[in-house]
Amino acid sequence: MADNKSLKNAKKQKQDEFYTQLSDIEKELIHYKNHFKGKVVYCNCDDPYESNFVKYFVLQFNELGLKKLIATSYLNSTISNKEVNILNYNSSFGYKFEIDSMEDYNGDGCIDLLDFKYYLENINPPTKLNGTGDFRSLECVELLKQADIVVTNPPFSLFREYVAQLMKFKKKFLIIGNINAISYKEIFPLIKNNEIWMGATYFNGGAAYFIADENLYNPTKMSNPKNAYFKDGKFYWRVNGVRWYTNLDFKKRHDTFCLYKKYTPELYPKYDNYDAININKVVDIPEDYNGLMGVPISFLDKYNPDQFELVGEANHGIDNKFDLFKPMLNGKECFKKLIIRLKNPTKTP
Repeated sequence: MADNKSLKNAKKQKQDEFYTQLSDIEKELIHYKNHFKGKVVYCNCDDPYESNFVKYFVLQFNELGLKKLIATSYLNSTISNKEVNILNYNSSFGYKFEIDSMEDYNGDGCIDLLDFKYYLENINPPTKLNGTGDFRSLECVELLKQADIVVTNPPFSLFREYVAQLMKFKKKFLIIGNINAISYKEIFPLIKNNEIWMGATYFNGGAAYFIADENLYNPTKMSNPKNAYFKDGKFYWRVNGVRWYTNLDFKKRHDTFCLYKKYTPELYPKYDNYDAININKVVDIPEDYNGLMGVPISFLDKYNPDQFELVGEANHGIDNKFDLFKPMLNGKECFKKLIIRLKNPTKTP
């Protein structure tokens, strides 16, 4: 998809900054509140003065019972210090700040960004990083070691590397990535082994990202110009195929997916080169089939590990040890699929 490719390319350039909407963060984070009490949260791919991830944890610091919030910024941010105007801040440097308490410092009856500003200016000011603030830098890795949970929107182009780092240091996390990352050779084995799964919500109609400088983008060159728009004086770009990835469990993940279709050979043909039936839509999974089934990768939005077994994938047939075959049907190659099996199929009368 052209829009996603453009987004990946833009993410590689430090002057292009993409900010997830607070409403999307709130909708997802509500499913994990029990995980955060007494924990250290690290946002390591965010401008800490503008990131909605940071804002969420600042405003919810006491409600969640956090022990500490750590955030690091990347140097040369294009919008830093605009909404939360911090004294003596210079965006030519990467910065770190740590919050271990949050109060209503101005006495207006609520905790808001003015209290955040007061905290950073008077209680625990930000400190300059030695490097750029890149999540791979030694100082950011040391901060990562202190964290219990990482929550952020990492660069899509570095998703493999980013997840590998989280797994290396055995961190809990909630991050955003493209749905196609499911089939990456480095990512799918983690999903297959129940080390990573999809989040509780997904972005209906695509994820809307706030972009710092609208002059960098030309909507007329996008595959869908309607995906670029202005709202409340800010420029947004809606990107399809975006998902939450996590290793934090949540109740909705164990909800049973309702199945009602019955298997017949006519409706569910087998692949030419593998003993599994083809299913084009997740809602068409038959409730009574006890063999292997190839389903769209969007199945993971409904995946209940108590109800289904994730056996492997049908992608290239060589990508990783769980990439079982290249899906062929009636001599034609199909879209990549996930191979699943029902744990307890209903018995046909």
